[in-house]
This record gives sequence, C-alpha cells and structure tokens, in this order.
Amino acid sequence: MLTRRSALGLCAAALLPTPRAFAEVAPPRSEIRASLAKRFTDEGTAGTFVGYKTDDYLIIASDAQRSGEAFLPASTFKVPNSLIALETGVVGDPDKDVFKWDGVTRGIEAWNRDHTLRSAIAASAVPVYQEIARRIGAERMQNYVNLFDYGNRNIGGGIDRFWLTGDLRIDCIQQIDFLDRLRRRALPIGKRSQDLVVDILPVTKVGDAVIRAKTGLLGAEKGQPSLGWLVGWAEKGDRQTVFALNLDASEPRHAAARMTLAQKCLADIGAI
Repeated sequence: MLTRRSALGLCAAALLPTPRAFAEVAPPRSEIRASLAKRFTDEGTAGTFVGYKTDDYLIIASDAQRSGEAFLPASTFKVPNSLIALETGVVGDPDKDVFKWDGVTRGIEAWNRDHTLRSAIAASAVPVYQEIARRIGAERMQNYVNLFDYGNRNIGGGIDRFWLTGDLRIDCIQQIDFLDRLRRRALPIGKRSQDLVVDILPVTKVGDAVIRAKTGLLGAEKGQPSLGWLVGWAEKGDRQTVFALNLDASEPRHAAARMTLAQKCLADIGAI
C-alpha cells in the first residue's frame, strides 16, 4: 500500500528530495511560490519556507533547492528531546520536575535559574536539555531517534552536543514530517508524552489563529548566530498547516525576524 512517505516522494521528488514517513493518505500535491522566496530577500537574507496544508494535502515551498537541504537542528531538537525525556521517565511531570541551575552564569539570562521542562522549552535553555540528554544516554537516545525516523538519525559528536555541533542533520520536509506525526499523535510512543509536549510548545496567537512552534539558532551560545530555524504548525478553525522555516542569521535582526517571516508566509498561503 502506498504510504504518505512514498506518495510524497513520488509527487514532490523534484521539490523535496527526501521523502518521509507520512500516514496512508492521498498523495499530496506540491508547488513552488516565488513570492515566498521574496519574503527572505526583502529581509536582506537567504532562507526557505515549506508549508504543508493538511486539509488538502498541499505542500507549498519557496524554492526547490534549499527546501531539501539538511542542517543541524539546533534547539528545534528540544521537541524530540522532550518527548524522549517523558517517554523514558527522565522527566515525569513537565511542571513539577525541577532541573537545578548549575551556578554557571551564561550570556542568556533566562538560562541562569532553575527550570521545569515547560519553562526550559520556553526559554530554550540549552544547559537543561544537555542534562536531559545525558540522563537519557546515548543508547536510548539513538533508539528513539531511529524510532522517530528523525533527520539522518546520526547522533555522533557527543550526547550533549550532537544537535548543536555534531552530526545530526535535518531538512525542512523531515521537520514537517516529524511535527505532523506529533500533531496527529502518530509517533510510535505513548499518547501522554505527545500530549504533554504539544501542551508545552510555545504558542503565538495571530488573530483567530494559533501557532505552536519552536525556534532554533546555531551559534546562539557563543553570541554568533549563523542559521535560524522556526518549525511548528498553525491552527485556524479546522485548518492546520505544518511548516518549517530556516534562514541565514548573519545579523541579529535576521534571527529576530523568524516569527514575522513565518507569519507572512503562512498568510501568503492562506494558513492564517
């Protein structure tokens, strides 16, 4: 039977060269919209946006090349890391289990305090998630990354660094596939873990729409960002659109523009 993974590969191979594991549905259509690419050039940077309109199985991308280019996931990996933490019992309750600050003062003030899982994902607290990864351990982490079919599945480069400076890579369509399965509670883990992670994802409201999304920024720890991510999904009435955006962040304003750009692109495709 044709799965959504193989269907996506058949319909969008020229657009997004890495087909992923989707549920068994009608093959999605795909199209390139140059107007989306112009959003990035107008901002003075290069980047890409891919949206998957789940109501009519339509994939819309800003370009054919970068949409399929894989990068380090940076803090977007906090989403699977949270799922694995809950599923393994490393975190029992996202609001009650506390990770004590290690006393090391870091450049991002929000990291310099105790955190729960909910507050840590909101602050994108890298040290907390590094401790979570160490507690999970390499063997269990690899097993779950394989189970999720996440990116290239390569966690080489250190258990607490592989998503920041190591060997893990993921492209926009892989991000969308993973998040779509989370949105549908279709990942091969317990529903409770998926419900809790959806609940703690940062939320932005735009009119009558809700965007659940996670940022990622390579080089953020050193104050020299090089690439920014924003991945998640938008909900408006019965319509839900899963999206992934990345851009070159050579200037602070580029990283700051991620949500604004995402909202513009989502509005352009009629998602919000």
